[in-house]
Amino acid sequence: MSSVRRRTVLGAAAAASALAGLPTAASAAPSTSSTPTAVTPRALPGGGDLGPNVIVFDPSTAGIQARLDQIFAQQETAQFGTGRYQLLFKPGTYSGLNAQLGFYTSISGLGLSPDDTTINGDITVDAGWFNGNATQNFWRSAENLALVPVSGTNRWAVAQAAPFRRMHVRGSLNLSPNGYGWASGGYIADSRIDGQVQPYSQQQWYTRDSAIGSWLNGVWNMVFSGVQGAPAQGFPNPVYTTLATTPVSREKPFLYLNGTEYRVFLPEKRTNASGVTWGNGTPRGTSLSLSQFYVAKPGVTAATLNQALTQGLHLLLTPGIYHLDQPIQVNRANTVVLGLGYATLVPDNGVTALKTADVDGVRLAGFLIDAGTVNSNTLLEVGPSGTTTDHSANPTTVQDVFVRIGGAGAGKATTSMVINNRHTIVDHTWLWRADHGTGIGWDTNRADYGLVVNGADVLATGLFVEHFNKYDVQWNGERGRTIFFQNEKAYDAPNQAAIQNGSIKGYAAYKVGDNVTVHEGWGLGSYCYYNVAPTIVQHNGFAAPNRSGVKFHDLLVVSLGGQGQYERVINETGSPTSGTSTIPSTVVSYP
Repeated sequence: MSSVRRRTVLGAAAAASALAGLPTAASAAPSTSSTPTAVTPRALPGGGDLGPNVIVFDPSTAGIQARLDQIFAQQETAQFGTGRYQLLFKPGTYSGLNAQLGFYTSISGLGLSPDDTTINGDITVDAGWFNGNATQNFWRSAENLALVPVSGTNRWAVAQAAPFRRMHVRGSLNLSPNGYGWASGGYIADSRIDGQVQPYSQQQWYTRDSAIGSWLNGVWNMVFSGVQGAPAQGFPNPVYTTLATTPVSREKPFLYLNGTEYRVFLPEKRTNASGVTWGNGTPRGTSLSLSQFYVAKPGVTAATLNQALTQGLHLLLTPGIYHLDQPIQVNRANTVVLGLGYATLVPDNGVTALKTADVDGVRLAGFLIDAGTVNSNTLLEVGPSGTTTDHSANPTTVQDVFVRIGGAGAGKATTSMVINNRHTIVDHTWLWRADHGTGIGWDTNRADYGLVVNGADVLATGLFVEHFNKYDVQWNGERGRTIFFQNEKAYDAPNQAAIQNGSIKGYAAYKVGDNVTVHEGWGLGSYCYYNVAPTIVQHNGFAAPNRSGVKFHDLLVVSLGGQGQYERVINETGSPTSGTSTIPSTVVSYP
């Protein structure tokens, strides 16, 4: 069930409020010398409480449903609000619960296995707040739980930035809203669904390293890698792109309880993976005590976060909004930066929110970067420019790290995410130049590029990039690979001239650099909805060197209701989109 328009513009929403920075604790010993004594920052402690917006339940907790309902009532429509919540369930069995998830709400179990924490009930995402349209059900997540749905089927009607990770559904999973309205998600990883996954109206979806009983249908673009029980390859009819394994994967770090001690589990890297990591006994990997993390609270300064990193601590970002006047700088190999409840980083003065050094094994996971009002050249940089170090044995992973420019207020950034380090794995991201909310407009929330990849041997699994003013993805590194890509070109281009790329009509959604000799992609889609200037013509969705080593499988472009058109799918290949039909134009193999 395709939509004429995937999203409806909302009215103005409340912008995120500023949180004042707190000073770094420091001590200064008295001095009898006339020479000033250097002030040494007091060592920051590791561990500590998780703050007021991390709510922890155990099976004996009274009033769980009432608390869940209270948070949902606050967050259901708060698309650009400031509330952030992490719901944690200690191991055990819970019955009669329906955890409805609104914006910026994450729900997780605290066992080593999903089956350690069982909810006889549902974790529900629906779209009643938006008249049955699920295309704006962003920024929420479920992780590390077992579900026994009351009706036998759990409803998870989400859009972008709403991962379903490390879940065991002892029943079926419905990905559409009540009434089968528009839906445009989504992402599943390291999960087992015993019954049937039922997308119904979902336009596209990516499932990785999981096991399912069966899969019901597809609209435009359903992609599977390493999924036991996945439907057979069939694109474009049926719309399935199926890889038997995922080339390289390493699951997201997660918080768990070892007795009464909080720890963070770090799953190990897998190659040519298939199925879940947790099916047979203790998962493979290592763990860190919470005492090895600086537990950050909203209001802390970037200087304090960097002091913690310099001390050798990892970062656990508790739910809230963090304003930064300098980049968070990750210089140590194997550092973990883990966010809870959509912890949000906001660079206030045009800085980059976070940078990593040319080191092994950094894990960035579970946070949102919101562009500030002063233009940032970049918002996230993995590695310095020009690096060629081999990180294949222990790559950096970027997982459930999301970027937003505008929507919650005016924001600008020339480039959202830059990947310079070799072998980096970008596993599920949504980079979004906002098309609704506040602070939006062709130049108001200007953002030319979404993802720029300069490093070699980078792998993207589950790549969602939308609405950028120029290239949504610019891939310059050699031997890059992408499994699943979802894109919309910017809605708000004022005219043909505004998107003109030299002699070319429009910037491709996904551009492989002219000098690249080896690249490969599977299951990539681009849509246009030029509602401001419906006569705009976009030459193609994909552009790449015409070389034997540059290969694409299962590509599509779609004009949503005829608001703008594509002339080709990739380079000069593929039929133009056809009027107002909203029927994809496809290319099965290129070249």
